[in-house]
Amino acid sequence: MSQLFNIHLENPQPRLITHTAEILRDGGVIAYPTDSGYALGCMLGFGDAQARIRQIRGVDDKHLFTLVCRNLSELGNYAIVSNSQFRLLKANTPGAYTFILNATKEVPRKLQHPKRSAVGIRVPQHPIVQAILEAIDAPLLSMTLHIAGDDEVLSEAWEIRERLERLVDLVIDAGHCTAGATSVIDLTAEAPVLIRAGQGDLAPFGLDAVD
Repeated sequence: MSQLFNIHLENPQPRLITHTAEILRDGGVIAYPTDSGYALGCMLGFGDAQARIRQIRGVDDKHLFTLVCRNLSELGNYAIVSNSQFRLLKANTPGAYTFILNATKEVPRKLQHPKRSAVGIRVPQHPIVQAILEAIDAPLLSMTLHIAGDDEVLSEAWEIRERLERLVDLVIDAGHCTAGATSVIDLTAEAPVLIRAGQGDLAPFGLDAVD
């Protein structure tokens, strides 16, 4: 059965963050709140954990994970960023965005786009996520928590634990988490390309939401 941690949103308890990091380092899967809804996460290098996340989502290995990084310095280990891209990212992170960027050799090939060397990366603003990333000293592999077959995304920790108690190792409760999605922006071309309009403001990228 999965564990349930009640973690304070603004002042995450160090003991619980440390325990969360231990679960992840042992190959565990967590359900955690972000600034754009709940997500499923694990660490790089644990194929079984990745398979469990895909099972919950009902997706195959063509569905890519997002790398969740704590800052631009860490992001730079996994993505090739030009000077102009860096300025754009610096002005708009952390935030509710997922950026598609050209991948470095640090990103395993199976985690990259199958037709090009690209990867989705985000730098979240959520205090609990930042605390977890600091504790594991590494990025998280992440997917939005959308259970296969469900029409709506779950936003309450108790309900997530009830549904996934045998599929995840930990559910983090930080109070109600607004269901939503990141804005996904492709920065691999000369100009930003909108993949999905979400909570992140599109104006800084010269983009408009598509009706």
